[in-house]
Amino acid sequence: MKVTDLKTYVVGTPPPHHGGRNWVFLKITTNDGIEGFGEAYAVPFDARTVARMIEDMGERYVIGWDPFKTEKLWRILYGSGFGQHPDLAKMGVISAFEMACWDIVGKAVNQPIYNLLGGQYHEKLRSYTYLYPAADDPVQGNVSVHCDPEQAAKRAMDYVKQGFTAVKLDPILDLMSPFDPRDLSLEALDNAEAVVRSVREAVGNKCDILIGTHGQTTTHSAIRLARRLEKYDPLWFEEPVPPENVDEMARVARFTSIPIATGERLSTVYEFSALLEKQAAAILQMALGRVGGIMEAKTIAGMAEAHYAQIAPHLFCGPIEGAANIQIDTCSPNFLIQESIETWGGFHAEILKERLQWEDGYIIPPTRPGLGVELNEEVAAKHPYNPVEPGLWHWDTPPDLGGEPHQSRGRK
Repeated sequence: MKVTDLKTYVVGTPPPHHGGRNWVFLKITTNDGIEGFGEAYAVPFDARTVARMIEDMGERYVIGWDPFKTEKLWRILYGSGFGQHPDLAKMGVISAFEMACWDIVGKAVNQPIYNLLGGQYHEKLRSYTYLYPAADDPVQGNVSVHCDPEQAAKRAMDYVKQGFTAVKLDPILDLMSPFDPRDLSLEALDNAEAVVRSVREAVGNKCDILIGTHGQTTTHSAIRLARRLEKYDPLWFEEPVPPENVDEMARVARFTSIPIATGERLSTVYEFSALLEKQAAAILQMALGRVGGIMEAKTIAGMAEAHYAQIAPHLFCGPIEGAANIQIDTCSPNFLIQESIETWGGFHAEILKERLQWEDGYIIPPTRPGLGVELNEEVAAKHPYNPVEPGLWHWDTPPDLGGEPHQSRGRK
């Protein structure tokens, strides 16, 4: 069996753009006519550039390759161009090819991927969602929902009524910027605590609260925030500091009883091994469209078991990567919980021929071969590249560290 063709899809998502404004998908086809799909996680480049990177690497290394030889292909791609370093852009490309190859392998032997990696361990997968604004929220945008105590509690209860038993929020989301990490003011700390207190009072013991910060603060600010939030019993504290300094994240972990979670911005077993060795995190959040693909994630999950650490794959992307996450979750004994974008409805359902199944707070693993999903190429063709405004996710100056809401130019 050989790969004979590849095609990329840059899909512009319709509002409200949950999971990103553009998704980058890959389809590779073999001489037997078997198709495999992959997805590259978002990187800070034009999505069309990422697609061209996939095409370039595919033309040079993947066309003519046997998709069953995924490990060897991974090594060739990783070391190409004297790279051999977990660069996020390159790892997104590698991840897309790797999961597409596994999709083909599963289809060739008529088995879901998880049956090829130890078999089904979990019959269903607990899931959580980020707090997304409702259509009737007084102020649109995630910032108002996450940092407004009343609105955060309302949205959390909305999700509990849908069946979720866990929700994630960032009570200092207003303050995120390229100028991080920075110290939090007393006013910002007060507001963050008020948000989490309000959510806990609303959901009671029916729902876990996940603190999903984005590395906005310095080490001592993260410790101060953690001490304020411990009484509300969060399931985890995510990226309390930026992921670049593992020693400082470990220092936060030593000073709080809240388990530390991280991994969205990390790649390969090499970066995750440092987290475990230094006891910087107890919950690993690899993103399969960035970490290196399915086998790399499985290797990380196995390594984590020896440290009594758990996995909770991150997800802010399209449903192809989501399906890859589900394959790893299903066969990993130390799986904790999977991020969902609400209930996998909306455009996440429309872009697939058959949507991912979600019932009463749980994802039901597909039994179809390979990834268990197929890209709806007709829908993809109707949603071309979504131009990104010049100021999107850009700040000219650091946001106010007090209580005033801040929105980046063009933030949606």
